Amino acid sequence: MKNMLQINPTQTFNAPLLFFIISSAQIGVGVHGFQSIIYKDAKQDAWISIIISFIVAHFIVFIIFKTLELYESNDIYGVNLDLFGKYLGNFINLTYIVYCGMAYFAIIKNYTDVINTWVFPGLSSSFITITLLITVGYAFTGGLRVIIGVCFFSFFLSLWILIVLLFPIEYSNVNYLLPVLDNDFVSLLKGAYSMTLTIVGFEIINTVYPYVKEKNKAQKFVHFGLLFTLAIYLFVMLVTLTFFSGEQLEKTIWATLSLFSIVRLPFLERIELITVCYWMMIILPNLCLFAWSAYRGVSRIINITDKKFVVIFSLFIFLGSLIVETRFEINTFNNYFGYYAFYIVFAYPVLLYFIALLKKKVFKRQARRE
Repeated sequence: MKNMLQINPTQTFNAPLLFFIISSAQIGVGVHGFQSIIYKDAKQDAWISIIISFIVAHFIVFIIFKTLELYESNDIYGVNLDLFGKYLGNFINLTYIVYCGMAYFAIIKNYTDVINTWVFPGLSSSFITITLLITVGYAFTGGLRVIIGVCFFSFFLSLWILIVLLFPIEYSNVNYLLPVLDNDFVSLLKGAYSMTLTIVGFEIINTVYPYVKEKNKAQKFVHFGLLFTLAIYLFVMLVTLTFFSGEQLEKTIWATLSLFSIVRLPFLERIELITVCYWMMIILPNLCLFAWSAYRGVSRIINITDKKFVVIFSLFIFLGSLIVETRFEINTFNNYFGYYAFYIVFAYPVLLYFIALLKKKVFKRQARRE
């Protein structure tokens, strides 16, 4: 098989860890305010749109695995090179690298904006960005297994945040969910499409798959990770829908943080400040995984060390952060990234699978003739 990826045995990991990788990759800054975006399309049936989006995600994961299984121990970059050749394959790989960079940038800018709005209004956004870039760079240079370790500990150390969301249930009104299925199917699909920016991350399997030891078990744990993420988003959405009225939710940018702000404990008054700061532990795996995925693609095109890559990559991200500053500019970038992500994450894997399947059948016919 051409363009086969050389795997360092010290970087391989067991299949069950995919559960933590997928969960950590999907849960990030999108949790802060995805509710109002979905509600604009699907209204009180927004929770149904979430279920639809994850059903599609499960299907795409199935397609991704069917493609990767055709190529033994190769990643998406190697598959592209094998199917489309050196020049077109590298061009397509470049579009995937750009996607990873845009995802990385979106996470940093949205989190920086939240920090500036909720915690430190006077703090320079550049200082926050540099701090995040240095932290990610330090973890990134440790290699894939260190990044997976970050995913593992981030998962368990962040579960307490879900408990905080139980407090707003006291003030919930289930009638806000009625009538169920009052919106047409097109509206539900629009709501599911609006979830694109929030649920991307599971496509990281395209690059980590070759490093999994028990590949026959890999798909199972990826689906488990998706189910866990679905439960999280569904829980957050249902709490939000029953707490806010429709008019309130449409005007709320960060609905989840607003839910945190009503919690009052005897020893702590503003718990949302702690959750916002602690959220860096949640986005750190996101950033590390997207940076690592981009590096795997760049290393296919040019010979570069991980340390040089992370310095250059961080420099580009920092320069971009100086251009996109206002909330309007961030929202505009999020919209464009959402469109781009939809085609890269949901549309392209289906096309890639059929092309790979077609090529395999053609080669089989040629082999029979010979």
